[in-house]
Amino acid sequence: MPYANNQGVHIHYQVIGDGPPLVLQHGFSASLMDWYDFGYVEELCNDYRLILVDARGHGESEKLYEPEQYDLEQFVSDLTTVLDDLHIKKTNYLGYSMGGSIGFGMAKYARHRLNALIIGGAQPYGINFEPLRELLSTGLETWVAIVETWGIHSPDGLARMRNNDAQALLAVIQDRPDISDVLPGMTMPCLLYAGSEDDQYELIARCAEELSNVTLVSLPGLNHFNIIPRSDLVVPYVKEFLAKP
Repeated sequence: MPYANNQGVHIHYQVIGDGPPLVLQHGFSASLMDWYDFGYVEELCNDYRLILVDARGHGESEKLYEPEQYDLEQFVSDLTTVLDDLHIKKTNYLGYSMGGSIGFGMAKYARHRLNALIIGGAQPYGINFEPLRELLSTGLETWVAIVETWGIHSPDGLARMRNNDAQALLAVIQDRPDISDVLPGMTMPCLLYAGSEDDQYELIARCAEELSNVTLVSLPGLNHFNIIPRSDLVVPYVKEFLAKP
């Protein structure tokens, strides 16, 4: 398996497909394998060179146990190290939830590496994750049981989630700071998408109002979680957006 070495931290990634590069960055407690499970790889790999990355603390990437090892700039540094490993100067980017927050981080700390930015289910105004930390402190199985009720993961996906390192995930899930100061400089083409029932939707729509080169897509009736497997709805918007000059 290919790994990039970011100052001693090993980041697992996979590359599949042909065409312009497109990074896919998953959400919290997920892994790059979810992009396969939910059909994104199959739908996109004929048009793009997909760079699938396990975020630090997730999947086959290195597990770290100090919260300061998971600040936004570290996640961005992992991605730029992967891009350097592949000799890719600029890329398109697609991230969902935590992956979307990392996308805003890319715009803040590595804007020169982006051609276009696609962010799902995320906003830059900050989030308090204390309730989730309290839940995870009771054990990983409590979190997996909640995820299982969403009905979006295959048995293999749930098994991967159970194989997560609970201590690492507790370190990962730090409050996200407000980085909305990045918005005026985000002049690259941006696509924001979210379910209309996502509890972050109003802030995502506010973010779209503050961007100069943005497309906002609302998917009716979907929330933050049941939108995840709907590649049938999301991918057509992604392809249309990336096909624009």
